[in-house]
Amino acid sequence: MISDTKTVAVRAVRALKALRTTPAPVTCALIVVCCALFVIGPASGLNPLDGTGDALLLAQRSYFRRWGVIPAELFTGSPRAALTPVTALFVHGSWVHLLGNMLFLYVFGAMTEQRMGRVAFLLFYLGCGCLALLGYAAAHAASEQTLVGASGAISAVLGAFLYLFPRARVTSVLPFLFFLPLRLPAWIVLPFWAALQWVAAGQATHGPGVAYLAHVVGFALGFAYAWARYGRRGPRGGLGGLRWQPGGRTRVKAAPAPAPEGENQP
Repeated sequence: MISDTKTVAVRAVRALKALRTTPAPVTCALIVVCCALFVIGPASGLNPLDGTGDALLLAQRSYFRRWGVIPAELFTGSPRAALTPVTALFVHGSWVHLLGNMLFLYVFGAMTEQRMGRVAFLLFYLGCGCLALLGYAAAHAASEQTLVGASGAISAVLGAFLYLFPRARVTSVLPFLFFLPLRLPAWIVLPFWAALQWVAAGQATHGPGVAYLAHVVGFALGFAYAWARYGRRGPRGGLGGLRWQPGGRTRVKAAPAPAPEGENQP
């Protein structure tokens, strides 16, 4: 037992050292935390203490309601409910939900973090993520559906990335083009993605599904933040007058079709 404990401690120290030396330690840390919380939570189905069948479904439902945003409860003045826009950013409803979000955070978060700086990026991620969830909750104030996931924050990262690196080449796999991989500039891919979210938000129902409006709010907040902070100085590769060329040849690898997995409403 002592030997196992030491092994775990050594691995944890090595992981922390690796995070400090990576070009984007905050992005990596966010991914690690989200994955770790998902694996030990009932949504993964890996913890035998959560049971199986109906018992597992009950554990998952209770977990989501405890840590996720419930719009009908959010504005009641409850201290617990007031914290859920933060906790919900680290809760995911399924493996597909988690992996889709983490892939997009990895692809677009690293460059955005390097441009903003570590502390500013973390505050930006948390702040825009919470505001995106609050925006959705305000628009559906009577809803009892639980809202979980980091897509609002990741959508904000995409919005900021569009402003900061509009000419960066993004590899996209588009289903309607027979899944052919295409390398397109961010100023084409990301606005197209945002438009899809806007259309989907207008057609969405109040039942379980994807909270597209949170994506739209997050994307708009991210772009507005980057414009407000970097607009007058013309960020490297940004849209501030398109004066800077660096970033125009930047390549973003392994980005799938332009649609990160959205907030689940279990």
